[in-house]
Amino acid sequence: MSEGQTLAPGAERIEAIARATIAKLPAEFATHLGNVVLHIEEFADDETLEEMAIESPFELTGLYRGLPLGAKSVDHSGTMPDMIHLYRRAILDEWCESGVTLEALVAHVVIHEIGHHFGLSDEDMRRLEELAG
Repeated sequence: MSEGQTLAPGAERIEAIARATIAKLPAEFATHLGNVVLHIEEFADDETLEEMAIESPFELTGLYRGLPLGAKSVDHSGTMPDMIHLYRRAILDEWCESGVTLEALVAHVVIHEIGHHFGLSDEDMRRLEELAG
């Protein structure tokens, strides 16, 4: 937490960090993220947790819902937009436990979810995180 900060960062702060991270990405990534919706929620809903076989909502900090770019075709027009969900309370819990800055943690989660949008490997996601850092 920042010195003198007494309240947990709100959804607006998490979103601002996420958007700043996206703005730092190389242009070839940023141009393909224009239609991806960023959504900040307190926790994943019960249906999502059940679908992913996750018991505690504190275990899921982010989720990408959509098709990776390479899997899209004209047959998918008219579908729901791709979305990146960030779960504020789970992020804050991990932030308190991890000792990393909130900015670094949110950037990590956002880039991981962006990686799913692009169909990237974990190694590619690590490199992208370095570029945005």
